[in-house]
Amino acid sequence: MPLFMAGTALGSMGLTSVAAAQAPRAPARPASKSAPAPSLTAPTVALPAKPAGTIKGLVVTGNQRIERDTVLSYTKLRIGDSYTQETLDAALKDLFGTELFADVKIRDDAGNLTIEVVENPVINRIVLEGNKRIKDEKILPEIKMAPRQIYTRSKVRADVARIIELYRRQGRFAAVVDPKLVKLDQNRVDIVYEISEGPKSKVRQINIIGNDHFGTGQLRGEMATKQSRFFRVFSSGTTYDPDRLAYDQQKLRQFYLTQGYADFRVVSAVAELTPDKQDFIITYVVEEGKRYKFGNVHVESDLRDLNADALNKTLPMHKGDWYNAKLVEDTVDRINETAGLFGYAFADVNPDFDRNKDALTMGITFRIGTAPRVYVERVNINGNTLTKDKVIRREFRLAEGDAFNSFLVKRSQDRINSLGFFQEKLTVEQKPGSAPDRIALETNVEEKSTGELQLSAGFSSLEKFIVSASIRQRNFRGMGQELRTSVNYSAYSKSVEVGFTEPYFLDKNIALGGDIFRRDYSSFNYLTDNTRNTTYQDVSTGFQVRAGVPLNEYLSLGLRYGLTFSNTTLDQATYYTNGVCDPIKAGRYLCDAIGKRTTSSVGYSLIYDRRDNRIRPQRGFYANLSQDVAGLGGDVRYIRTRLEGGQYVPLGHGFIFSLRGEGGYIKSLEGTRIDSTGAEVEPVRLTDRFFLGEPQMRGFDIRGVGPRVRRQYIGSDGSLTVADNNSDDALGGTVYYLAHAEVEIPLGAGARELGLRPSIFMDVGAVGGIKSPALTGNDGGVPGQYYGTCTLTSAAGVSSVVNAVGKGQAGCDPLAAGGTATYNGNGFQEKYLGDSLSPRLSVGFGVNWNSPFGPFRIDIAKALLTQPGDDTKTITFNIGTQF
Repeated sequence: MPLFMAGTALGSMGLTSVAAAQAPRAPARPASKSAPAPSLTAPTVALPAKPAGTIKGLVVTGNQRIERDTVLSYTKLRIGDSYTQETLDAALKDLFGTELFADVKIRDDAGNLTIEVVENPVINRIVLEGNKRIKDEKILPEIKMAPRQIYTRSKVRADVARIIELYRRQGRFAAVVDPKLVKLDQNRVDIVYEISEGPKSKVRQINIIGNDHFGTGQLRGEMATKQSRFFRVFSSGTTYDPDRLAYDQQKLRQFYLTQGYADFRVVSAVAELTPDKQDFIITYVVEEGKRYKFGNVHVESDLRDLNADALNKTLPMHKGDWYNAKLVEDTVDRINETAGLFGYAFADVNPDFDRNKDALTMGITFRIGTAPRVYVERVNINGNTLTKDKVIRREFRLAEGDAFNSFLVKRSQDRINSLGFFQEKLTVEQKPGSAPDRIALETNVEEKSTGELQLSAGFSSLEKFIVSASIRQRNFRGMGQELRTSVNYSAYSKSVEVGFTEPYFLDKNIALGGDIFRRDYSSFNYLTDNTRNTTYQDVSTGFQVRAGVPLNEYLSLGLRYGLTFSNTTLDQATYYTNGVCDPIKAGRYLCDAIGKRTTSSVGYSLIYDRRDNRIRPQRGFYANLSQDVAGLGGDVRYIRTRLEGGQYVPLGHGFIFSLRGEGGYIKSLEGTRIDSTGAEVEPVRLTDRFFLGEPQMRGFDIRGVGPRVRRQYIGSDGSLTVADNNSDDALGGTVYYLAHAEVEIPLGAGARELGLRPSIFMDVGAVGGIKSPALTGNDGGVPGQYYGTCTLTSAAGVSSVVNAVGKGQAGCDPLAAGGTATYNGNGFQEKYLGDSLSPRLSVGFGVNWNSPFGPFRIDIAKALLTQPGDDTKTITFNIGTQF
């Protein structure tokens, strides 16, 4: 009886199974080890020569899940039809083509055909082994095989290719996937993909051939792909990415086109994997061509509102300048924006190029075609599930029916981004309306969390241990309202605050808000051993009511009224003598600061803001003039003026330069003030003055800049000591200025995901302008010198304390009078230092990190310009609370 069957090779792809497929009737062995699985190659059919005959009967055997008629439907064999060797050969191929069978045989008994099939097994489960960098939940949705499906060789092959592709997308070109088949009972199998991930394939070298006018290093700098080096540990550009290779070719072309090389082309770009499959070597072959200059450049306009002569005067390029394709693109965009200002949303601006290869010139005609004036048909807002529609819509500077204006569209986009409720770089799209003169504005928002619940403990170089609890909702009830409450506790400050702001009171463009607070602040000075000694405590309780109204699109006015009850005290055990503040212990300036006061103040702020984003600006500038007048009731009277502003400039490639400055002046309205000794003192009280240092000015310690009184104690030998109780008290000033120049440095995608934002900076500033304080003591005719006291013990053992007549023990010896005189070590000399408005300057670098434990900032700065008395500090850091 002739037998027609398909033979298969074994061991393809390293796929293994428990039992050999060529023995379909043998009992299955236990699945204890692996053996090669059937080949994935096409079946090979061997048939003996046979004349044509007629099919008398069709029998199917070996089928378990698949019905007989289903098996026969895959072939063209039918009872009564004639058949030949070619017919049976085609039937075998058709059955194998279904991928439902592991083996197929056809037996011919004088026209009675028996089709013997061995069905492919059912998949019991898919197992991934060795995958650490890509988790199961990322791989399994990407592959075709799944439990309860029929196992096929082609799907295994496709899955292996897909898994390898996933790893290549991560830059792991050394990844190897070895599929294995484990046979189970009831014709079931487990598919095991053994994955060897391998390291990330880096770019070891970038070679450029044919670059005669620009250095290889300069061209590498234009590319997104970077060579792997130790200092690029945070860069994602050092991994090989085929898509990035094509992008870099475009970057090279863009660079050359901006330099005038209009004929530049990349001849070839080849990426070669090193033999160890660890790195890639990329080689570009380029052809630079000749360098062109601009020829005749002019504008032709068919729009009556756009005057071609006026536009010609604004063109940034002129005949004879080196050709720059980027300048041409920017000019087209600028003309489109200008047309948009006149309501032409779909202006047709086309640059016509006139290339002269002999003269090496590129003439350009910017043709502005006719276009209808466009009106806003509708404004569509999608994706806002929490935020009310009106909260977004009120930020649009255009409404339905308004004439289109591209500037107002951009302004609307910036205002929505400044809310901070949605994804970064949100855009307002322009889509055609129902007619050529209609346009639809559409924005698709992705809401992000605006509520913050923080329970944290941290450590600050400023305040040591910090405990903070706060609740803040910047989009309360989806209405754009802000509700906040916070409790903070540290060694030197304690506060409780509750605040609320309604940005659109009664749906009018008027902001209204208020705050209630209690703050307990402990000031301190530094002793010689760098420990801190609490000087005065200032406890204040009060409230503030705020209102704001826009005067135009960029200018707004803020008004406020505040009432504060404060009580400034000193530790009586330390600074008092006989129930009275002792200038010898505290200093006259501290004794003058104590007392209860009520401050009733009214103020305003005039704010001009043209930043693209108030939260994370990248371009634009702002200015803020504010004044507060205290004296509407209460017992404190002054006028305080502050001016601040800043400019943000994108430098390209993600670098952002910012220049910010501020200054202030406070003038007392109380007239001359006299202390308890009858001396005239600074009319502005200590607690109302400006202070400067960490964190506002990096490189200096807390209140480390400006006027201060430094006290050094006199030792027994009469010299000034470096004793632990020497003190340094900052007095602040009535006038100050401060400026920051900073460049934010971009990092790779991995570092950005971690929230790392490094920067380099320069700070310059000063504070001063107060009246010189009356120093304590005038012994020996030296202001600020106090000899201290001596303890006298008579021959009868009676002790008394008297003032010394000189420095140290030598100032006590003449007072012995037959007994003993001992110097008490409390003599000192005070110096008034730092009252200079000469600039202090520091430079350094810092890193912001949005860590899992809260915002973290570290700065390393060096003070380059100082004045006598300034306290410098190199490293400052903070975690758990923001500066």
